[in-house]
Amino acid sequence: ENLPAPRDHDVKVQVRACALSWVDTKLLSEIKLKKELVPVGREISGVVLEVGSKVTFFQPDDEVVGILPLDSEESGVCEVILVHEHYLVHKPEKVCWAEAAGTVRDGLRAYTALHYLSQVSPGTSVLVLDGASPFGTIAIQLAQHRGAKVISTAHSLEDKQYLERLRPAGARVLDVSHGKVDVAESCLEETGGLGLDIVLDAGVRLYSAEDEPASKCQLLPHKHDIITLLGVGGHWITTEKDLQLDPPDSHSLFLKGATVSFLNDEVWNLSNVQQGKYLDILWWSYIMEKLSKSIFRPQLDEPIPLYEAKVSMEIVQKNQARKRQVIQF
Repeated sequence: ENLPAPRDHDVKVQVRACALSWVDTKLLSEIKLKKELVPVGREISGVVLEVGSKVTFFQPDDEVVGILPLDSEESGVCEVILVHEHYLVHKPEKVCWAEAAGTVRDGLRAYTALHYLSQVSPGTSVLVLDGASPFGTIAIQLAQHRGAKVISTAHSLEDKQYLERLRPAGARVLDVSHGKVDVAESCLEETGGLGLDIVLDAGVRLYSAEDEPASKCQLLPHKHDIITLLGVGGHWITTEKDLQLDPPDSHSLFLKGATVSFLNDEVWNLSNVQQGKYLDILWWSYIMEKLSKSIFRPQLDEPIPLYEAKVSMEIVQKNQARKRQVIQF
């Protein structure tokens, strides 16, 4: 209510859709952004109402999409917000509001993993763990679009059926829900014993079975399995922020000339030097352009009305949402 006039580089946006993502309170604390009230909902799509005097990229009535910065004082779950122009790109006309907001973060993560942290190309072999997650779905489609051979794991029969229906078809799906599939063995068999070029994990087990929660033991591979199935010169891209590698692990990676990279999609917003690349990823290089051509088909839940936002955010923060949650105005 009563928003001030936009500053020089601000854009006033009428929000049409806002995706809900898990809030990493530990990261906010580590970079001194921890506060009593943390705004939620950072992936937005909407219409430009007004622009600041020095804004050059946008004008009123433009349709835009973007991710609010980590230090944003405003929540995307608002009807109207002020955003710096460098955090927005144009939304293609044929892309709906919910798809734009619901794809932008997972697209950014997938592109970061498969383009900047590894070089996916025709003929490379890629393992995407938990492929039916919103991020896994986009990563599979991006890898296949680049001509890679994709293997994915499914955490339930429903996930397996979903992955087998994905278009274009072709990804090999390993159902790990019953605990009988050895992921490392299956991947080595699939590649004739050579190992995989790229692995995108969804978390890994770091310890023995008795030291891990039962659910994690059943669905996630052990870190030794990942190292075993990596090929020579392979890239392991991990979301496990507390990954601990012992000397034998490091030695195995050394013998293979393999690399371990950490996937932190916030890194683009934490470095102003990378802002140009960041905007390029959001639009020209990939996400919005490929979404407009139906190369990306996101894993979205039905749009949620504003009055259900609190309940939906609680589910997201507990990591219980299997599809991307999007608030639609």
